[in-house]
Amino acid sequence: MYNGIINIYKEKGFTSHDVVAKMRGICEQKKIGHTGTLDPDATGVLPVCLGSGTKLCDMLTDKDKEYVAELLLGKETDTQDVTGQVLKELTVTSSEEEVRAAILSFVGDYMQVPPMYSALKVDGKKLYELARAGKEVERAARPVKILDIEILEMRLPVVKIRVECSKGTYIRTLCHDIGQKLGCGGTMQSLLRTKVGFFKLEDAISLTELERLRDEERISEKLYAVDSIFGECPALYAKEETIRLLENGNSFYPNQMLEKMTYPAGQWVRVYGGERFFGIYAYDSDTRRYKPVKMFL
Repeated sequence: MYNGIINIYKEKGFTSHDVVAKMRGICEQKKIGHTGTLDPDATGVLPVCLGSGTKLCDMLTDKDKEYVAELLLGKETDTQDVTGQVLKELTVTSSEEEVRAAILSFVGDYMQVPPMYSALKVDGKKLYELARAGKEVERAARPVKILDIEILEMRLPVVKIRVECSKGTYIRTLCHDIGQKLGCGGTMQSLLRTKVGFFKLEDAISLTELERLRDEERISEKLYAVDSIFGECPALYAKEETIRLLENGNSFYPNQMLEKMTYPAGQWVRVYGGERFFGIYAYDSDTRRYKPVKMFL
């Protein structure tokens, strides 16, 4: 069984679930999960977790992301992208300077209303299921953060932008909101995810490449180890007699490590027994012990 993460390039036409299903066949194992959906028409970085790495799915979903998107001004659709039904078409009268100012005004914190065509649930039902049934429900605005926006190309009514954002940000909705601010409407014409945490587009591989690596018995070359995700966390190494405690998921005292270290309360540390990675722990100042945060046994 493979344990770790593979940086997949999701091609157009595949859902994130399609990618997982195909990888289960390629890697011949069931324990595989993705780290956050990409729309079928979107392309780019999709980290996929395998084996014990599936415990990372929620952690990677929380990572900041980067996208390159094309915003089409003068048009609004029910899905907030060009695949949807056109609701409104208007002439774009704004100058390039006005468009630039409107786009850059979204950098920072802003309250974003999730689109109806999304997988979020209201009263146990996914929003896109309600939307397909012709129903629209009120959605509460959620805080998101646009870390940076770079305008890569402007050929009005189309603007190509690079966006760095927090988890939970819908780029479709950002395009829609920019159009609303300009008074002409806007929709997303294309979307490419270029980064999730430290997973970058240039390192991603297609499913076809993964199949080739399987045939050559080289999949492990593209497998990121589970502990690589926590490279910024300090590492602690257990004494031989402490390893049994770790195997049972127990807390431990600083002096039970090869090097006695006490980090600030709450700070995550990687814990090893020999070369084996056991998990992430954090120091609890009340008990003066390191307690497990997430185990990868």
